[in-house]
Amino acid sequence: MDIKAGQAERFVRSPPANVAAVLLFGTDPGLVSERAGELAKTLAADPKTPGEILRLDETDLSNDPDRLAVELRTMPMFGGRRILRLRSEARLKPELISDLLDGAPLAGVLIVEGGNLKPDSKLRALFVSAANAAAVACYPDDDKSLASLVGEVAAEHKLTIPSDVRDHLVSLLGADRTLSRNELEKLALYAGPGATVTIDDVEAVVGDASELGLDQISHAVAGGSARDALITCDRAMASGESPQSVILALLRHFMRLHMLSAAVDAGKPLDGALRSLRPPLHFKAQPLVQAEVRKWSLPRLANAIALIQGTAKAARLSSLLERELTEKLIIDLSRMASERG
Repeated sequence: MDIKAGQAERFVRSPPANVAAVLLFGTDPGLVSERAGELAKTLAADPKTPGEILRLDETDLSNDPDRLAVELRTMPMFGGRRILRLRSEARLKPELISDLLDGAPLAGVLIVEGGNLKPDSKLRALFVSAANAAAVACYPDDDKSLASLVGEVAAEHKLTIPSDVRDHLVSLLGADRTLSRNELEKLALYAGPGATVTIDDVEAVVGDASELGLDQISHAVAGGSARDALITCDRAMASGESPQSVILALLRHFMRLHMLSAAVDAGKPLDGALRSLRPPLHFKAQPLVQAEVRKWSLPRLANAIALIQGTAKAARLSSLLERELTEKLIIDLSRMASERG
């Protein structure tokens, strides 16, 4: 079965009775993960029963290649059926799925969390063509689905959100479903149960999700975590951010670190230098920036800025390679974070 993005929500809430395997894929990893969790709860007789919902990763399959078949053909100890969640980064061969679907009826259901699979993906094609499987598209939220998400969280917390406030709130969301939901939950906690949310409430606690993503990339890079930066970068680009916007965000961040480091070298206390920044840093970002200034020397910051500027120029001249150039920049800067001197 081929489930389009507009049909995904309905499918997750009421999947066909004969479904044995579901592939969720798309450009929004947060949405893929959220819908996989919702589907698992829908399919499970009791989601709280120990062992009924099981998650496997690459290590599990590497150590025991037969684990997938064993788990899906074994009934849970406490009844019901086993719901198995598996990320597509695991060593999942299409032939393995084909053998499972073509064999004897399974005692459980397989839910695969995939990435942005192309239409010609063998794995995606297998789930589409099988009568007892489905491939479900999960793409970034539009204004309609974001408004629905806002309404869902508002109902959970008995919040009243006037239409003008809702419109403003929707404009700040959308980079990633997980980020969007986290921002809404934060707003609900800030406003309190049963409150009427105002524009001031939104401005006080909800950040622009796209800006949050770019900030996360910059902090991960400056902190030396290439993996986290690349994952967040992939999410940001999937939600519509361009490689150039990522490069520019890195340039702004490292130029700010350079300015702070220069002020400290000149004898100004770091706390005082941070307070002089305009616009001011959000209080949650202050400890991160303090650690980054201490990690990076002034000469290395200068080298980093030169590297970013060179990458920005190369990306402008080679638009087809700008994503690869951006990812290489992230890796190179993250490595520099661990250097001394």
